[in-house]
Amino acid sequence: MGATDVSALILSRIRDVPDYPKPGVLFKDITPLLADHDAFSVVVDELAAGLEVDKVVGIEARGFILAAPVAYRCGAGFVPVRKKGKLPAETLSASYDLEYGSAVIEVHRDAFGPGDRVLIVDDVLATGGTALAAVELIRGAGAEVVGVSVLLELAFLKGRSRLSDVDLRSLVVV
Repeated sequence: MGATDVSALILSRIRDVPDYPKPGVLFKDITPLLADHDAFSVVVDELAAGLEVDKVVGIEARGFILAAPVAYRCGAGFVPVRKKGKLPAETLSASYDLEYGSAVIEVHRDAFGPGDRVLIVDDVLATGGTALAAVELIRGAGAEVVGVSVLLELAFLKGRSRLSDVDLRSLVVV
């Protein structure tokens, strides 16, 4: 399946929800895509294509849904990056700004071994703040970020510019 076909398939399965989670935000709902086995399989295969990694990071919460099967497809371990206070053991943390607020994410301090090759997976790249914070967490733990793979990139928010030193793969750019 070519890139144009993949993009068209994904876009046909994403629902726009206006004014969610607040007025003025157009939320990209991926639940119809997740409910379609064929489309979901294509997304997982494309996010994992050609990568050799030791760990796949999923960013809370929708990133978990995509990253876990990508980790399985890559023969890698899955590592959750969660909102502050959600992980039970000792953590590393990073704060960042969103397009409509700020937040802190954490990862277990012992989630990566020295030199682990890590792929970060998330559903949407918006301003790039969350992905950049995840990159900083992984590098701070002594692992190597192989890349960031996202289902959908919102180009008008210019998140790609914040990740200039990372290999960024987007299945769809709008």
